[in-house]
Amino acid sequence: MQQGSLKEIGKLFLKLGLIAFGGPAAHIAMMRDEVVRKRQWMNDDHFMDLVGATNLIPGPNSTELAIHLGKERGNWKGLVLAGLSFILPAVFITLGFAWLYKSYGTLPEIQPFIYGIKPAIIAIILSAIYPLAKTSFKSNFLISIGILALTASYFGMNEIVVLFGSGLLALAVHYLKNSKKHINGFVPIGMIAASNSQLFFIFLKIGSILYGSGYVLFAFLDSELVQTGILSRQTLIDAIAVGQFTPGPVFSSVTFIGYQLNSYTGALVATIGIFLPSFVFVAALNPLVKRMRNSVLFSSFLDAVNVASVALIIVVCFIMGKESVTEWKTMLIAVASLIATIGFRQINSAWVVLGGSLLGYLLALI
Repeated sequence: MQQGSLKEIGKLFLKLGLIAFGGPAAHIAMMRDEVVRKRQWMNDDHFMDLVGATNLIPGPNSTELAIHLGKERGNWKGLVLAGLSFILPAVFITLGFAWLYKSYGTLPEIQPFIYGIKPAIIAIILSAIYPLAKTSFKSNFLISIGILALTASYFGMNEIVVLFGSGLLALAVHYLKNSKKHINGFVPIGMIAASNSQLFFIFLKIGSILYGSGYVLFAFLDSELVQTGILSRQTLIDAIAVGQFTPGPVFSSVTFIGYQLNSYTGALVATIGIFLPSFVFVAALNPLVKRMRNSVLFSSFLDAVNVASVALIIVVCFIMGKESVTEWKTMLIAVASLIATIGFRQINSAWVVLGGSLLGYLLALI
């Protein structure tokens, strides 16, 4: 794959870090739009392999995908630069809210401005689902796995069970069909086992073992911080709110929490602790993705994981739609955003997000 300049990597992921609202599914859709459709750094097949790989390790999926993409485009320097560029805007924005909260005991009123963001984000995800599904659903067998994964996820089965279950099912079927063939080109990845040092190790542990969405993160935080008396539940709820309406990874909520507990040093150690495992895991896994794809057996595993990943994105989009598109105003924003993303393919997703926010603000005044 052609290597790019560090400047272009930094500019792209800094931009995404500033505009990527809506959670991992939306972030992945925006990254695909930028690196596959606009810049043609890679094709959809390889992009989906990287998406599947992020689902196999703990940590924030979209952040890990950014790190993977940086590695693909700019080697090890690109890996670090892409990850930091995507993470830091959210961290600094969250830090600003954390300072306001600690100084004044409340968060600013931003609801009118975020009213239209989620419907716009749903449109961005929908515009990306079809090409991703077209790439991933390559056979009737994979379509069947996708339907099973979609059903299991919709009815609440754990994400990692859905992903690994899909992969293992594909492995079993492939083995039964090709029992004389052998496994090649794969090495399993282990996980890191897991005052400021206490805070650092709490978040390092969470970042090292957490699978799933931001909501799973908040369950871990409740167990590690609220139930042990380190943090109040109200502060955790406010941290969740900040993570939801700031761009970039929702894991930046821990910056808010760290600041409340121990000012700037607390914010720093919490942020490093939660994100450090992602860099380590991606650095270890990235060189193996192509080897997995070149292995006949593990290629079938990766195909199934990719299909399951698309199924999970569809379920997330459906749930977001039920929660966000609840009356004619949000329906209007969603439809207008969908027309913009599908009808005008060259439009930057940042304008769709900003347009949805502005339209939401204006409609909220009615």
